[in-house]
Order: sequence, then C-alpha cells, then structure tokens
Amino acid sequence: MTRFPWSRRVAAVASLGDENRRRLFGFVSGAKQAVGRDDAAAALGLARSTASFHLDRLVHDGLLAVEFRKLGGREGPGSGRPAKVYRAAVQEVSASIPERNYDLAAELLVMAVEQSAADGGSARDALLRVAQTRGHAAAETAPAKDFAGLLSAEGYRPAEDGAGGLVLLNCPFHRVARGHADVVCAMNGAFLAGAAAGCGVDPGRVEALDIEELRAEDAATAAQCCARIRPL
Repeated sequence: MTRFPWSRRVAAVASLGDENRRRLFGFVSGAKQAVGRDDAAAALGLARSTASFHLDRLVHDGLLAVEFRKLGGREGPGSGRPAKVYRAAVQEVSASIPERNYDLAAELLVMAVEQSAADGGSARDALLRVAQTRGHAAAETAPAKDFAGLLSAEGYRPAEDGAGGLVLLNCPFHRVARGHADVVCAMNGAFLAGAAAGCGVDPGRVEALDIEELRAEDAATAAQCCARIRPL
C-alpha cells in the first residue's frame, strides 16, 4: 500500500479546510468520469475562474490529477483543442500528528486472519509471517533500499543514538499498542525485521524494548517505538 509522504498528507488535509476546495474534491471524486471546469463550476454554483483556481490548487496538493481530452465526442480537424479535465488522484486522505499508520496495522491483521483461516494455523504466527513479508516488500520499493529512509517514510522518526544505532522516536501503532502491546509490538518487530532484511541490514539488529518501562518515563518517550536498531 503506497502512501503519500506525511508532509504531503498534512498539506492535502489542510487544503481541504477551504470550503470550495472541499466541495470540488467531493464533486470530482464522486463523478463517474473526469470533470471539466465548466461542469464543476455550474454544478456547485461557482464562477468559472473560482472553480479553475481551486481545481488547480487541488492538483498542486496531490488530490486531483489532470487529463486533456476532446469534449462533445468530436474528433479530427475543426473539433477544437483538448479540454483540461480533472479526476481524483486519491479516494481519501488522512493525516495524524504525530504520524500514525493504523491502515498498515489493519491490513496486516486482516491478512493474518485470512491466512490462519486458510491453513488452520495460529493467527499470531500468521501475523508475524505476513508482517515480516510486508516489511520486506516495503524495503524492495524503498529508494536505494535505504533503511533509515524507509523507517522515516513509515513514520518511525529514526534518530541516531550516538553509538551507531537508531532510536525510533515514534510508534506508528501507538493507540492500538497501548491496549494490545503483546500482539502489536510483536507484529511491529516482525515488520521491522523484514524491512531490515530487505535493505541488507541484519534483522538481529532489531531489538525489543520494554514497553512498560517506556510508558513509565516522561511524555517525551511515552509514544516511542517498542524497538530500536542496535549498533553494528
């Protein structure tokens, strides 16, 4: 599952704070085909220039995409220039501060249930397998298989620990982990191990931390990931 970088998702959500842009995005994303500026303006009772401005802003913010096509079914000489039309680039957008990745947690849990139902095995074992596989797959698509970059993209906020390792300052599954640490932290560790292996990093460097000790510390570490990356 590909996600926009966090900063782009925050910007996209902020863009939809404008009522006209929110209405236009709803109209375009609900249309059966790409929408022209005139149709969007007429449907929402906006001036064409206003609709055009906000549609292009939605394109800039990654919410809409642009196509050019002949309208009215006419082709060939004399049919006019292709018109600029808009379609949804995403069906939904969300962002959280701090960054969370509950979509990934849900995907892994559902895949584990499906796999355990199919083979009759343990749901927990299935969860660890699919999490590790998903982590490895994420590494395969990471630019230059950069492990620290992948961790940043997935919301872990990696920071050097001064000894050659990494501390993961943010837990992408924080709210779920607080109530189900045994399951979620194991899933998280398997995902990180798979990602490490896919990036050419020894999975043994993924080290579990004591989540209860983290919770007992101050608020700055309360949402820290339950794992760290040990030095070489």
